[in-house]
Amino acid sequence: MIKTSAVPLNSSYNLTIPNNYIGKKIEIIIYALDEVEEQTTLPTKTKLSEKYRGILSKEQGENLDSHISKMRGE
Repeated sequence: MIKTSAVPLNSSYNLTIPNNYIGKKIEIIIYALDEVEEQTTLPTKTKLSEKYRGILSKEQGENLDSHISKMRGE
């Protein structure tokens, strides 16, 4: 495997393939490193209570919690 970084000076880039790769299926990927750095930042994890806040009323939430507790006890 060969991995290298380059800064192209125009839209054309000459690539020399080593002899041991001739006749084999190879993969060539082009991407900007700064784009990868932007994508690798982890998204903030949202708590379920924050995600579903306001969907159930307090009474509905208490009833659901009671129901779940009963179901787990069975």
